[in-house]
Amino acid sequence: MTTLTRRFPAPEFSLLRREMDRLFSDFQTERTDESLDSTVWMPRADLSEIEDAFILSVDLPGIRTEDVDVTLDDDTLTISGQRESSYEKSEGRFHRIERSFGRFLRTVRFSVPVNADGIEASFENGVLEVIVPKAETSKPRRIEVRPSTHQELTSGDGASTNESAIDVEVTEDAP
Repeated sequence: MTTLTRRFPAPEFSLLRREMDRLFSDFQTERTDESLDSTVWMPRADLSEIEDAFILSVDLPGIRTEDVDVTLDDDTLTISGQRESSYEKSEGRFHRIERSFGRFLRTVRFSVPVNADGIEASFENGVLEVIVPKAETSKPRRIEVRPSTHQELTSGDGASTNESAIDVEVTEDAP
């Protein structure tokens, strides 16, 4: 005769909960001014593409224009800088600190060559907008195919064949 034993998963869940609590408690250390300065955070960004350029918008509220650096190296755009901490020690205590302070860094690698000389950046109302034009070689091209007259072609063995040849002309699309 087989006996069925009912098993409750409560002990396993209790163990899992204790382990998760221990794991997260290791990360809940008190933030000091030193840890705020050494933190590198990544600002939120939107990247869109139009026919002849990429447009990158980066949220940088509370940051001054002179605290932002934009560089391009080998089709990789890097935006970096620093937001000064507004964290001040006081008699009260914080219940939540969610705003990021310290150094920030955001990089975008473009899949096509870009025109470094044509990059424009503007900063307004806490949003950095960078327009990165595509290089001429990466812009789409229209290839016009037109029939040509029949020509007599000679094969490598000296025999002649009557085949049709096609002329192809590559032109730039006008914007």
